[in-house]
Amino acid sequence: MAGMILLVLAAFFSALGYFTFQHYKKNKVQKSKHELLTTIPEGFSSFGIDVSHYQGKINWERVLKDNDMDSVISFVYCKASEGEDIIDEEFAGNRAQLNQLQKANGAYHYFTSANPLQQAKNFLNVWKKESLDLPPVLDVEVEISHKKTLPERNKELVAAMKIWLNYVEKESGMRPIIYTNLYMYNSKFENVFENYHFWVALYNRHDEQLNDERVLYWQYSDQGEVPGFPKNIDVNVSKVRFD
Repeated sequence: MAGMILLVLAAFFSALGYFTFQHYKKNKVQKSKHELLTTIPEGFSSFGIDVSHYQGKINWERVLKDNDMDSVISFVYCKASEGEDIIDEEFAGNRAQLNQLQKANGAYHYFTSANPLQQAKNFLNVWKKESLDLPPVLDVEVEISHKKTLPERNKELVAAMKIWLNYVEKESGMRPIIYTNLYMYNSKFENVFENYHFWVALYNRHDEQLNDERVLYWQYSDQGEVPGFPKNIDVNVSKVRFD
């Protein structure tokens, strides 16, 4: 009987120790992620997020007000369109709520290889400049893929981007920002788009190139956990100060 009691006690304290460790580990991870969201690196001034239909319908009042994130999140970019005819189904709702809450926000277009002029018109059919708008963003993540040499592909991609950028700037009066990853920035765009600002994606490390004055935004993680969002989202810092 005594032996059985000792076995039961041993099992109880073993389980207690396991759940205490799991609780500590969970809290420690959550704290580190919270610090990831609120610690702005040197050279940058503000924190923001970008979203698309992937996050589903967002209650921005709950995210910004109820969860006390209004003072942490200074800006939001929302996907508006993609390619020649795709419209992000959540853009209109996201933008309306953010404008109502007086939160600085902007729109981005996911660029594909076909018909850049029609892509620009698709974006402008969705996005109309309003008072709170940040500069529009051209999201360039994929290269034009067909049987040509790399210099030829780069030249074709740049030419297509210029059509979109020039048309959107002419129609909106705002010069767009180019979003891309660090590799494409270094190898394709840095020495071509000298009069444009960039938004660079680079996860888990800092790089000297981020100090370039043309890099205004840095997307430093796609695993951000923000209260009010059921899924991880992209998190960014900006050199722009939002007061």
